[in-house]
Amino acid sequence: MARDIDEKKKRKALRKLRKAAKRAEAEGGPGLSDWEREFVDEVEERVEKYGSAFADPDKGPLSEPLSQRQMQKLKEIDKKSRGQGGLKRSSFKNKKQSQSFTPRSRDINDDIEVDETPSLPAERGPRLVDLPSSSKSEPAAPNKPKARPHLRLVKNEEEPS
Repeated sequence: MARDIDEKKKRKALRKLRKAAKRAEAEGGPGLSDWEREFVDEVEERVEKYGSAFADPDKGPLSEPLSQRQMQKLKEIDKKSRGQGGLKRSSFKNKKQSQSFTPRSRDINDDIEVDETPSLPAERGPRLVDLPSSSKSEPAAPNKPKARPHLRLVKNEEEPS
């Protein structure tokens, strides 16, 4: 019992199947495993005979010749035949590559121009000066916390109470 599948879609699916198999089995190609060879042959035979390679509507749209899973496997075989590997690769980078991370912020020290030569001669620079002994005071005691302030009430004698 053949379903009505668009002839254009059938030809496209068959062409993809045959092209992937031919490319994989070419002289420089990786070749197909026994399972892949059997898959390609059986799917090709069912598409030619019935117009579709699946019957369960849960597996894909009934207007397509291949189920979603069959299309996925066909894409994997095609990638393998092109030499791009058959398995899906992750887009995340290894931790080793991310260790060379540099932030995209500016360092404020980069904006300052440092002049290695002093602008003033050494004799004109700051000097230590001794103060006379009279202005010297004893070292200041460390700041002690003051006592808590307290409130003192003072009677005003002019006002009668």
